[in-house]
Amino acid sequence: QVQLVESGGGLVQPGGSLTLSCVASGFPFSNYAYAWFRQAPGKEREFVRSIDWKGTSAYASDSVKGRFTASRDNAKNAVYLQMNYLRPDDTAMYYCARLRSGESYLLRTSYDYWGQGTQVTVSS
Repeated sequence: QVQLVESGGGLVQPGGSLTLSCVASGFPFSNYAYAWFRQAPGKEREFVRSIDWKGTSAYASDSVKGRFTASRDNAKNAVYLQMNYLRPDDTAMYYCARLRSGESYLLRTSYDYWGQGTQVTVSS
């Protein structure tokens, strides 16, 4: 069955860095694009960063531009989110999701499979 499993979250001080991983199984990984979303307590899940099938990360939320980058390794069936210069308002559960072919990266409804999430907490 299709699975997406995130890891790499944790507690980090403001200004620090983390790299999240999302490993996929159960389908031909390289055929799909993906994105990272996040959800803070009491807030809606929001788009963070995309990664297309070629490895191009064309879309990013304004709040993470210049700080977060997305990448993928098709040999490992994995996508990554490198997060630098972390801030307290980056604190959230982070999710990876698989994009349905031809749909908009920015809409939550465009994604058909989601991981269980990994918690990122930015605090001193």
